[in-house]
Amino acid sequence: MLWIAVPLAAVLLYFTLRDLDWVALWDTIRHGHYEFLLLTIPIASISYLIRALRWSVLVRSEAQVSVRSVFWATMVGYLGNAYLPARAGELLRAAFLGREKGLGTSFVLATALSERVLDAVALVVMGSVALLSESQLPAALANAVRLMGVAGLLGLAVIFLAPFRERFLLRLISWLPLPNGVSRKIAELTSRFLVGMRSLQSMRRMLVFVALTGVVWLLDSVGVLIGVRIISQSLNLGQALVLLAGLGLSSAVPSTPGYLGVYQFVAVTVLMPYGFSRGEALAYILIAQVLNYLFVTFWGLLGLWRMNPARGAREFPAGQ
Repeated sequence: MLWIAVPLAAVLLYFTLRDLDWVALWDTIRHGHYEFLLLTIPIASISYLIRALRWSVLVRSEAQVSVRSVFWATMVGYLGNAYLPARAGELLRAAFLGREKGLGTSFVLATALSERVLDAVALVVMGSVALLSESQLPAALANAVRLMGVAGLLGLAVIFLAPFRERFLLRLISWLPLPNGVSRKIAELTSRFLVGMRSLQSMRRMLVFVALTGVVWLLDSVGVLIGVRIISQSLNLGQALVLLAGLGLSSAVPSTPGYLGVYQFVAVTVLMPYGFSRGEALAYILIAQVLNYLFVTFWGLLGLWRMNPARGAREFPAGQ
């Protein structure tokens, strides 16, 4: 994937940095109101905790797992995504939690994959609603957003119905004109995904998951509203959701560790129509990324230490 990610990051960085006033960028960063970080840091902490609670809703369909264990695995996953290519953090968090609780990596990976897909669909729907609430939206963009929203709702319907049609889906995959190895891999991934999705067949579990998803993105939006105050700018809630939707969906494309180039391009593209200069948009996303790196590195390394099997062996020797 790096063969795609590196050239893509270079192209996006070129368009992002073209015509940039570097002096204005530095002045914006240097004169930032960093006292607002005192509010954004606890909001980010609570957001990650609720993400772990949301993932535990899926994992606990098979076994009772403490939210604390899920939180540490979640932060290990975000640490991996920050420093490793190809979203390797998803494999890390599944492996750590599956090994510690004896659930099996395949099942935990299936729930992690399901969580990511549902998150993407939620972003599409919320981002579409937020964009349509903008009064100055061009007609062509409004039509595209409506189409995107409908596609998101259809995707949500497919996600919830698919577990009931596993045999049909696997038969459909076998009919595709693909090499046997590729077809078998797709079938295995589909089966894993459906295992994770079956954990949401309980209406109560599904409603809790949806409610927690709403809380996560509301908290993140509030974090954006406060974060842009660092550079003396402002957004409304809908605009913050549009930015988060753009950043969240862009993370699905092949990218370098830390989404270098991708996040900067999205931030400049989304924020400039809302009155930000190119330098202000770039300054905001750089500050946000540095803060997130520090945050994820701290909690992720602590999670690695907490879930280290060697540490557990030292604390609980055999026979005790």
